[in-house]
Amino acid sequence: GPASVAFTDGKIIGATLDRNGLRPSRYMVTDEDILVMASEQGALIYPSDTIVLKGRLQPGKMFVADLEKGRLISDEEIKKEIATSYPYQEWIAKQKINLDDLPLNREPKQPNSETVLQRQKCFGYTIEDLKTILTPMANEAYEATGSMGNDASLAVLSNKSVNLANYFHQLFAQVTNPPIDPIREESVMSLTSYIGSQGNLFQQVDEERNFIKLSSPVLTNVQLEKLRGVNKFNFRAKTLEILFDTTTQGDMETSLQRVMQEASEAVRAGYQVIILSTRGVSRTRAAIPSLLATSAVHHHLVREGIRTACGLVVETGEAREVHHFATLVGYGANAVNPYLAFETIEDMRQRSLIREDLTEEQAVANYIKAIGKGIFKIMSKMGISTIRSYTGAQIFEAVGLGEELVDTYFTGTPSRLGGVDLATLEQESLLCHLVGFPEQIIESNGLRPGGAYAYRQRGEAHLVTPENIFLLQQATRHDDYAIFKQYSQTIDNPEGSYRTLRGLLAFRNQHPIPLEEVEPIETIMTRFATGAMSYGSISQEAHETLAIAMNRIGAKSNTGEGGEDAKRFGTERNSKIKQVASGRFGVTANYLVNAEELQIKLAQGAKPGEGGQLPGHKVDAIIGATRHSTPGVGLISPPPHHDIYSIEDLKQLIHDLKNANVHARINTKLVSEVGVGTIAAGVAKAHSDVILISGYDGGTGASPQTSIKHAGLPWELGLSETHQTLVKNGLRGRVVVQTDGQLRTGRDLAIATLLGAEEWGIATSALIVEGCLMMRKCHLNTCPVGIATQDKSLRKKYTGKPEHVINFVKFLAMELREIMAELGFRTVDEMVGRVDKLKAQEGVEHWKAKHLDLNRLLHRMHVCEHDTAYKSMEQDHGIDGALDNQLIAQMQETIERGIPKRIEIGVRNVNRTVGTMLSAEMTRKYGEAGLPNDTMQIKATGTAGQSFAAFVNSGITFEIEGDANDYFGKGLCGGKLILYPPLDATYDANRTTIVGNVAFYGATSGEAYIYGMAGERFCVRNSGARVVVSSVGDHGCEYMTGGRVVILGSIGKNFAAGMSGGIAYLYDPEESLANRINPEMVDLDRIESEADSDEVRGMIENYVKHTGSSEAHAILEHWEAHKAHFIKVMPRDYKRVLAEQQQAELEEV
Repeated sequence: GPASVAFTDGKIIGATLDRNGLRPSRYMVTDEDILVMASEQGALIYPSDTIVLKGRLQPGKMFVADLEKGRLISDEEIKKEIATSYPYQEWIAKQKINLDDLPLNREPKQPNSETVLQRQKCFGYTIEDLKTILTPMANEAYEATGSMGNDASLAVLSNKSVNLANYFHQLFAQVTNPPIDPIREESVMSLTSYIGSQGNLFQQVDEERNFIKLSSPVLTNVQLEKLRGVNKFNFRAKTLEILFDTTTQGDMETSLQRVMQEASEAVRAGYQVIILSTRGVSRTRAAIPSLLATSAVHHHLVREGIRTACGLVVETGEAREVHHFATLVGYGANAVNPYLAFETIEDMRQRSLIREDLTEEQAVANYIKAIGKGIFKIMSKMGISTIRSYTGAQIFEAVGLGEELVDTYFTGTPSRLGGVDLATLEQESLLCHLVGFPEQIIESNGLRPGGAYAYRQRGEAHLVTPENIFLLQQATRHDDYAIFKQYSQTIDNPEGSYRTLRGLLAFRNQHPIPLEEVEPIETIMTRFATGAMSYGSISQEAHETLAIAMNRIGAKSNTGEGGEDAKRFGTERNSKIKQVASGRFGVTANYLVNAEELQIKLAQGAKPGEGGQLPGHKVDAIIGATRHSTPGVGLISPPPHHDIYSIEDLKQLIHDLKNANVHARINTKLVSEVGVGTIAAGVAKAHSDVILISGYDGGTGASPQTSIKHAGLPWELGLSETHQTLVKNGLRGRVVVQTDGQLRTGRDLAIATLLGAEEWGIATSALIVEGCLMMRKCHLNTCPVGIATQDKSLRKKYTGKPEHVINFVKFLAMELREIMAELGFRTVDEMVGRVDKLKAQEGVEHWKAKHLDLNRLLHRMHVCEHDTAYKSMEQDHGIDGALDNQLIAQMQETIERGIPKRIEIGVRNVNRTVGTMLSAEMTRKYGEAGLPNDTMQIKATGTAGQSFAAFVNSGITFEIEGDANDYFGKGLCGGKLILYPPLDATYDANRTTIVGNVAFYGATSGEAYIYGMAGERFCVRNSGARVVVSSVGDHGCEYMTGGRVVILGSIGKNFAAGMSGGIAYLYDPEESLANRINPEMVDLDRIESEADSDEVRGMIENYVKHTGSSEAHAILEHWEAHKAHFIKVMPRDYKRVLAEQQQAELEEV
């Protein structure tokens, strides 16, 4: 994760930065040999003519001052000294063994097509697994994409026998550290691991110690046999069967103890590879769940102090989807061989169920690649870069596993509700085993259908069924509350099954009051918001219907992360909630000032730790224009907000957005997970006005199936923890707490309120009211009812009306009001957090659910004297003390009448978000167009604080003589920024870091001229700004979708990763930059056309005019010679779009 670590032993003092460059670390040296290092420039002020050096720590680099010798030591010198102190290269050459170089002593066991079906049944395979999960991985080497969220039962509530991995939910980073972008920043990630004794970290390297290198945690059958047969270099492998006797009750525990003992004995006997195998399954021998056996052996070896002496490999018939592999690795496996998945893929190939042009080797290779990508994505959710860091990290929460079971076999894993014991897991395993080996021989038609990913008759229980879809649509279209009550019954009181934690709760301590004493429906309705569904993921018609409906009843609709057409602003089609997500699509000053609430999307319930996803076939010309992106190119937002790597950064963004719209509430969207209460407390202290806790089961327009099913926790857990933590810390009265995720009835709202929420979000159910049939085709652009599609012919089939949505919200409020009357509450406010009105349902006989303990959900924290259980006080956003108040006062006449004016100011790093409030005031009057260029000219001298000129609109020009910190020009939307060193500075501007990290993040238009070096992720997500700069750090122009960037000096690594629009021009006289460019999406050309030449020359002329750069002036003096040294970095997708536009113009002619 992010780290800038300073260290000293009294003789040297230094600092080192994390490999991803996620922390700012700036330094300077004066002519008196004073070294100043801090997270910001400007922490200490020295006259500029006394400074001889200004710089920054770069990703993975180290910086040391030797106090005894009185000199600075570079990263290169430090590491060269260490690297040459011992013959490391020689040792590695002798000790490293590549797995593929090992001999194959015996052939792998051949697939048995006659028994594959039986074994598939035995290990829980379904038709859905084959079609939904394995097919896209084998065909195209990518993980299956799905949509509409997860409304199936939790594993502990399922009537079916489920894979043990389904009890574990992936955790993810939000706020306290960032997830990593596994797509654009894959270069910092690795699946490489090593098997062998790790020895003692503090001892000198032992020349006799060997290790085997694995390029992937997924082993083919051949690779496993090579590993199994190894008997050289001091390596030996031991295979242990993880099976138990089906005829002896309780034998799973006995067998587990046996395996654990055998493993420790093997390690002590010198075996360095332990293979846990389910190969020997038969009628009387069932498989211990691989995850249980792996974690049990791992923790046993840890307790014995010998875990690092061996590698742990799992040969399993269970593992088939990404989550299975992630849990196995997370609980200690160094490698996994999914032999039955390979056999199934080959069987599907033979039966023409996957692409016939693939060979067996190609299909298996595709599958392994897809699993690798999926593991990358899961690791990256927590900000983890390498598989070695993830192995044994067990970054999961269990839902439904008992305390003794977890303490013994999954030590250290959170499992807040208790749950099933080992005997129940044995029963569950036997149920699955009996499908493959039934007690009575019966004729079988094949695998069970499944139903985990979509509703199937006789499949897994779902909240949404064809019956209740019909009832809800009938009720809302005919304004019939009686039908709505029938619908509610199917959700709240399902026969013989439980699907949610709230389904296990009941009301108590009822003291009814007359219904007429309860607050009116109209005021309750204002507490609703629709979920963040973007224009793009759903059609214009569906999006606007929600906005119109919510505006008419005083509630709020949400734009989602795709921006909004400015034509809707000021009308009843305007969404009151404008979302600011990591992609910053369409986020401009005009967008922000036309909101009543600004929502920072830190995570999404259906895919926390990942960015939003819009497939390319849904990005038409209009969507592309709204999002400032390239039509036809799929959009996957970065997992992190690149301006939020810590809670302090979130506080900064909240401050930025409040400056951009002082009248708006600031809402921070989190997803339920263990520890979210602590995060929420930090968010409240960061001055968020609203905290939204989303459940893991929320909807989505497109997401990896693994994320839909396995990431995040139910909102009941996160909401309860959040409310309790805020109350405990006296913070509850500062914030509104919202929740969302499969809220469908008044009973759901009542339980959410009693657990701590005073506002509620609805999304999937609102789409069903509009006509959605839950076909789960949103990501395919084939929605048959015109909701989740941009296809014009399908959009004509849309029949939804605002009145239908209004009826739904009204019915929810009516039903909630009835429950309030039964419980004795007159207002929603007095109901918030009253968990004493809830109890666990009595008489639960479900074979798994009966083991749950819901007491942690129902603990009531007593509110402090100065606090309340609901929002009752306003946050202090520090707006009154902002420098912009002075700017607005000085520019008042310009704002009102458009009269040009120039002023001069001094700035320090404590002046944050300068210019944003000024821009907002101007934008409210003049709209998106702003004012003519240079109408407001502001000359600033000093060090600019974070987010200088964020969201600055056309007509405002900032000229800074000095330097700047992180997030400079973020969201620039028409303004002009000029930055150059102090005129009396003696240091070389081209070798000096003048601006921090993540400059021009999400900029949509405007221009900037930066004379000096920029930090990491320069112009990340730029979608329209035109910028000239001396040089940039790592990940420059990452995920850029528009604009122009001219760089006259060096670039860092991974330049142009994910770049799908705009053009970058790099000055490369030494021809050394090409190997630093990520070539996946861009072509490297020379400047050939006159138009390109004129464009670059014009931008450099402006640069010289504004900054006085002598180096740029020299380029212009000999332009014809120097232009040959420019590389034109051009996205291939952008080339295609330009070619299509030219062709269309020719055809029109």
